[in-house]
Amino acid sequence: MTGAPKASARAGLVLAAVLALDQASKALVRHGLAVGERDPILPGVELVHVRNDGVAFGALAGGGVLVAIVIGAAIAGLLVYFATHADKPLVWLPTGMLAGGALGNIIDRVRDGSVTDFIKLPLWPAFNVADMAITFGVLLLLYVIERPASEDGDGAHGGR
Repeated sequence: MTGAPKASARAGLVLAAVLALDQASKALVRHGLAVGERDPILPGVELVHVRNDGVAFGALAGGGVLVAIVIGAAIAGLLVYFATHADKPLVWLPTGMLAGGALGNIIDRVRDGSVTDFIKLPLWPAFNVADMAITFGVLLLLYVIERPASEDGDGAHGGR
């Protein structure tokens, strides 16, 4: 397996892992905490059960169709980029993270009309595993896109 099929398989595995972890953690929260309930787990870190009908950190809350359009456009752009750059080293990793995170939150929206968020840090809105995958996926994608061409030769060492 080489090139695009290998990158697609790796992206698919990352997507599946993110999706499974995200949905399992949200199910535990939905069944273990009432909406609005808080459970301190570490100094400055709480488990909470909140519902978010917007996108990142509640932006576009109540946006319905607008939220669906924004998410759809972002996913379409990601997939087009991946399809045209699948041979770029490591591009499969952020693609899988972003797609898995997006799909995890889409499943919540379709099933419940909103997303389950449950990790609360001081001065920061509650978030979930999908949000973490999306955030780190964006940062990693920027790295993959912006890394110097001299670093792209790591494919011979298993970097692809």
